[in-house]
Amino acid sequence: MKLSEHMLEKVEGQKDKIGQLLLEHTSLTDTQLSEALTIQEESGLLIGEILLRKNYIHPHDIIKVICHQVNIPYLIDVKVDEIDPDIVNEIPINYAKHQEVIPILETEATITLALTDPFNFDAINDLQELFRKEVKLIVCPPLKIQDAINRVYEKANRNLVDSLEDEFDESLDLDGPIDILDAGADEAPVIRFVNSIIFRAVKEGASDIHIEPYDKETIYRFRINGIMTEILRQPLKTHSAVASRIKVMAKTMDIAEKRLPQDGRIKIKMAGKDVDIRLSTVPIQYGERIVMRVLEKSNKVLDLENLGFHGSPLQNLDELCKRKHGVLYVSGPTGSGKTTTLFGCLDRIKSPDKMIITVEDPVEYEIEGVSQIQVNHKIDLSFARALRSIVRQDPDVIMVGETRDLETAQMAIEASLTGHFVLSTIHTNDSASCPNRLIDMGVQPFLIASSLIGILAQRLIQTLCKDCKEPHILSGAEQDIIGLRNIPDDATIFKAVGCPKCNFRGYASRTTVCELLLITDEIRPLILDKADSSRLKRAAVAQGMTTMRQDAMFKVFKGITSIDEVVRVINEEDEHQEGQQTHL
Repeated sequence: MKLSEHMLEKVEGQKDKIGQLLLEHTSLTDTQLSEALTIQEESGLLIGEILLRKNYIHPHDIIKVICHQVNIPYLIDVKVDEIDPDIVNEIPINYAKHQEVIPILETEATITLALTDPFNFDAINDLQELFRKEVKLIVCPPLKIQDAINRVYEKANRNLVDSLEDEFDESLDLDGPIDILDAGADEAPVIRFVNSIIFRAVKEGASDIHIEPYDKETIYRFRINGIMTEILRQPLKTHSAVASRIKVMAKTMDIAEKRLPQDGRIKIKMAGKDVDIRLSTVPIQYGERIVMRVLEKSNKVLDLENLGFHGSPLQNLDELCKRKHGVLYVSGPTGSGKTTTLFGCLDRIKSPDKMIITVEDPVEYEIEGVSQIQVNHKIDLSFARALRSIVRQDPDVIMVGETRDLETAQMAIEASLTGHFVLSTIHTNDSASCPNRLIDMGVQPFLIASSLIGILAQRLIQTLCKDCKEPHILSGAEQDIIGLRNIPDDATIFKAVGCPKCNFRGYASRTTVCELLLITDEIRPLILDKADSSRLKRAAVAQGMTTMRQDAMFKVFKGITSIDEVVRVINEEDEHQEGQQTHL
């Protein structure tokens, strides 16, 4: 444990009394104290620092005597069995371990905290804000605090599992073909543990669950708001049982096969909500690495404004959605909200006089009045095959979940050329890369130029927590990093801080940043000439396209997100604006 300067100065300010207390309450001897005082006179160092350097006392010995001075109880142990585990439900375990603090008793008016540093005002203020009660302090040794944290959180997690196990469908507790998944009592902990991991992921809004086996332990991580967060670690010997349980939940996966990658799907119901989990396993050095993508099915489609669209991109997107034919692509990496945006567009298009059919993998939103087809590779129902049949169903609007091969791309383009409006997603880094991606697939440039009407590229960026964000003045170095030359007079730039309401992350949710490249008469010749993405982007910017970086900076200036998020999400190589300046 590292002592703060505040503590050492307090020791120095009362060195006579502190010295006597150290003699009374620690193993320090008169000879050692006299030696330290002599060194202090010669060197001018703080007496506490000298005693620590000489290893005559332990860092917590000083805290012990300071607690005696300021009348804060100092205990050598924490009575873990008397702590109600529900008291830590709103405090992330990583925060508790980092700050070395745990609440141990709550009354109507007070909250008692056990911690290692009585001057850890950040933690004290955070928890006072969280509980909104008078704070009482008890100081304990670091090892005792860490042990208490581990045991109380383990008990809290066990209680959570027991109380929420009924939230799952009974179909979740499947009988399996291997011993560990029989209905015997010995296997129940595995079932409860896997259920608790899934429940926690849904509760915390995680998009992915990562289970990674390593040399001695298995690490469990969630991706929340696009950021990987470690949740817990388990001994490696538990991994096989967990992997087998998850495979059985997927029903169609081969439990005995651990040498080849496998894909599957788990459907559960939790608190009245349908949750679809896409499962992927790959063999690595110490076992199977498992990734579970959590998709909470919903009938509620967010409109484009709530997704973060505004200004000219929103107006242009509205105009494109009114077209009778053509192809509109939404591009971006996995997990960038492409499908959600497509459904936002469909929600704008939907009307009684429009026939809309979609083909998806999986069906994430269920919309009344829209016919939705689920891809099924086992019976060879692919995007291309479904699209071929959809055209014969006389639709007005077709949505294809993803364009990943030549056949699907050609079918989408042919459908648009025969009078259909087609929406789809594609994986490219930015809007200007989409035509070249289609050409690489094998689509003829003249077909792309004649059918494509727009390409929307987007990312998801974290939004600042409104309760704890703080104003931030940019340094010259920060302005150089983001290429910022001027800031609007009415702009206030904020930074992330962290508070109990945002689980001390500093960010609350996510919003969209985008760029919409319109296929105009100036852009079509460039596509025909197979121009590279930088030329396409320069031409689009010259016509007034707002780039992703400009859209992100707009949200920075409005106090929605931070500079750190812009640097994290928008890569420098994504921008090809020669001589352009970030402005509004």
